[in-house]
Amino acid sequence: MRRLIINADDFGFTSGVNRAIVEGHTRGVVTSSTLMATGGAFSEAVELGKTVPQLSVGCHVVLIDGEPVLKSSEIPSLAEANGSGRFRDGLKSFAARALLGRINPNEVEAEAEAQIRKLQGAGIAVTHFDAHKHTHLFPRILRPVLRAAAACGVGAVRNPFGPRLPLRSQQLMARPNLWMRYAELNVLSPLAAKFRAAVDREGFITPDGTLGIEVTGALDENLFYAIARSIPEGTWEFVCHPGYNDADLQAASTRLRESRETELRVLTLPAARDLLAKEGVDLISYRELRA
Repeated sequence: MRRLIINADDFGFTSGVNRAIVEGHTRGVVTSSTLMATGGAFSEAVELGKTVPQLSVGCHVVLIDGEPVLKSSEIPSLAEANGSGRFRDGLKSFAARALLGRINPNEVEAEAEAQIRKLQGAGIAVTHFDAHKHTHLFPRILRPVLRAAAACGVGAVRNPFGPRLPLRSQQLMARPNLWMRYAELNVLSPLAAKFRAAVDREGFITPDGTLGIEVTGALDENLFYAIARSIPEGTWEFVCHPGYNDADLQAASTRLRESRETELRVLTLPAARDLLAKEGVDLISYRELRA
């Protein structure tokens, strides 16, 4: 049996991203999404989410490259001390400090819980969570975020680790940038066993792994089809970032701009759904994963 969750990240980021995620769901293969509690278009995303009840909505926990829900003074190891109201780190510096134990786990737990409760307070039935740029793959971050989710009654989490070889070797070798991305992610693979142990110990459910991280920013029709034909047995999550490259996105802090429109086009192709059906892959949402 092969089951696939297709989750669109960054719900609430901009109005154009919101619109694309809803279109990816109503006209395409997107089954789930994760919402940013402090995204610039959060309120709009909440209202749009109510119009698509079959879209499973989770929390996209943000600990870098954005703004916290809590005051900077409450989370000094996460937020800048200059009063900017933003997180202090990009991914590389966050990873280094997480691995060295320089991030206060109590602050991570408090901020993650505040973000999840903000969604719930807005009327969102939060079905799962993941983390912006997959920061929950670090054990010192995962444990407090799991505690926060459990306190909020959320019992499902993204498994950010993929299969040993997510694409056939010729697809990787044909695109050197993908091969380098795969090699970078593979360095973190020893953390996968610790992730599974922590998730199991805390009683959370999670897919067998994640597909699509290696092709973030490069996804096109050919790569989507290659991934669809390479899905292993089990339940997997495909991570995507559809959006419209409008003025709001141009002004935002993100490297994903034109690629979001390409992803939306791919995700809404009739052939995408047809191929998954032909390959015997059942599309499910995080809500069905928990059922």
